[in-house]
Amino acid sequence: MANPADLRARRDALSAQRSSGVARVSYDGKTVDYRSVAEIDRALEALDREIAAAEGRRMVRQVRVTTSKGL
Repeated sequence: MANPADLRARRDALSAQRSSGVARVSYDGKTVDYRSVAEIDRALEALDREIAAAEGRRMVRQVRVTTSKGL
């Protein structure tokens, strides 16, 4: 497993490419082509999980929905 600093550098490069709209990322002499923004988003989420695991913390994602009729 890569160390957290390397994973953060990869995530930063991928995030910058997502923001620029380019689907090709080069990092450490390697090039990866992504097909869509959704695929880049999945790669970012995977890197977030790897960073959390390398730092010894868990990724907790919860969605809570509350509704009210306004009465």
